[in-house]
Amino acid sequence: MTSKSTVAETFLKYRSKLMRAVGSIVGADDIEDIVQEAFIKSYEAELKQEIQYERTYMLKTARNLALNHVAKAENKNKQLDDMDILPYELVGHSLEKNVESKERFIHFCRATDTLSADVKRVFLLKKVYGMRQKEIAELVGLSESTVEKHVAKGLMMCSRYLAELSNDSASPRATATATQDISSS
Repeated sequence: MTSKSTVAETFLKYRSKLMRAVGSIVGADDIEDIVQEAFIKSYEAELKQEIQYERTYMLKTARNLALNHVAKAENKNKQLDDMDILPYELVGHSLEKNVESKERFIHFCRATDTLSADVKRVFLLKKVYGMRQKEIAELVGLSESTVEKHVAKGLMMCSRYLAELSNDSASPRATATATQDISSS
């Protein structure tokens, strides 16, 4: 083996051919990653042994990596398909649960709409996106103390709104309105 890598030279010379070969097996998003991995594996192999036909070795390595990638993707899809045969109790939501979930989400959205713009932004970043108060403070340009106060205020106001809504939902008119809102969305 010379001091200069022949695998590296071969890779640079035949890179586009490798990409075409891999592209015939996998999607466009995965081609570059697989070709680079093929180079790395070929280079590592060259460090351990002399490779007589670098282009062929690299092409076979790339092809095998692409086939392995496809097989892994198919295996993941098969696992997801197998979830369809799970017992109903383990899988899913009945129609009622689905409607209740959408209804709760609509109520939550309406509750957040009652908040001021600043409080709403901070509250949603904390409760929906799960950001830490320090991250929110840096993002919004507020102190951590102000962020904490906005989150507390948002929580208190949304809780009040939802509590009032649940008290009002006992009336037939409120239930009809909530049902109408869900069906229109």
